[in-house]
Amino acid sequence: MKPDQSKADAYLTTKVLTASPEELRLMLIDGAIKFSQQGRDALARKDFEGCYNGYTRARAILVELTNTMRPEPDRKLYERLTSLYMFLFRRLLESSHEKDIAKADEVITLLKFERETWVMLMEKLASERRGQTPPAQPGTDATPSLTSSLSLAG
Repeated sequence: MKPDQSKADAYLTTKVLTASPEELRLMLIDGAIKFSQQGRDALARKDFEGCYNGYTRARAILVELTNTMRPEPDRKLYERLTSLYMFLFRRLLESSHEKDIAKADEVITLLKFERETWVMLMEKLASERRGQTPPAQPGTDATPSLTSSLSLAG
């Protein structure tokens, strides 16, 4: 292993071990985006091994995102997110088998939207923890408490 790689590995290990559950989920979403993009780019180059590797890693992250959720306290939210992640999983499979870049682009777009949504939720939770209510985002529910709406397995 190269010295720079061992430093990067140590940094990542420290980052993961000190991250909150919300930050860990964000890291998983970032990884899913990264590996989906790598698979998509490899597919565009007709590098089918690279496509397989990127998509396989992205699908593993989608499974992890699903497995780390609990249905309580909001079963509907749990079911919706589970359905979304399994849809994205299937679309990556279809993209790979059908050599369809548009399906990969759809997955990446939805994952980026999921990331934006998650970051907004993290900001709202941080404000609640500080005893503040952040201003409502345009087009969102202004309900002040999201902490009771989402629960992660820890």
